[in-house]
Amino acid sequence: MQHMTSTRLSLWILLVGGFAALGYASYGKSSGHSDDVYKLSTFANGTILYAVILGIALAIAIDRFELLALRRPTNIALAARIAIVVVVAIFVIEWAVTKLPFEDPGKEQGLAPTRWIPGHDAAFAANLVLFVAIAPCVEEILFRGLGQSLLRRFGSVPAIVLVGLFFGAWHGLLIALLVLVPFGWGLAYLRDRTDSVYPGMVVHALFNAVAIIGSVLF
Repeated sequence: MQHMTSTRLSLWILLVGGFAALGYASYGKSSGHSDDVYKLSTFANGTILYAVILGIALAIAIDRFELLALRRPTNIALAARIAIVVVVAIFVIEWAVTKLPFEDPGKEQGLAPTRWIPGHDAAFAANLVLFVAIAPCVEEILFRGLGQSLLRRFGSVPAIVLVGLFFGAWHGLLIALLVLVPFGWGLAYLRDRTDSVYPGMVVHALFNAVAIIGSVLF
């Protein structure tokens, strides 16, 4: 059993580390266009990518799907209270980071639109589904589900810290780490206290929705 857990953890680190390495290898080389959310190709490519990621995660967890933490929170009221704190804290942190003399972390990835472009309603709606539903669900299963379950062998606190760091690196960004790592810690703490990835999915989805819609409206 211990050997299988170590193997699963190694495969998880290989997946996350490999994805992060690809992201940092291409850092600064992308066009940085902020109109990607208005393209159906973004939705198609993103959906395929997340399907592959989810498939690998499920393969790693094969015969032990309880590692994914897809279960009812142990205390819904507690989950709601922690979720509110995490949401408020991350938006305060993001606001503070935007005041630093660096690039806006929301624009670093090159996905956040800067304005509304008429005539692309269907593509925009599809990409909202991608970034507000598909991405949060898959990433929570991968990190706060599978990853955190495997890392808990080192203790709850180390697992929370490591999951947050891996989550930040996963995105292949630099300035945004100041937001993504604390966000990953908050989501990991939420999962630790509720024994479920579902509350984190809701918080993650809300964060992405506000980021995308806010960039269009403001």
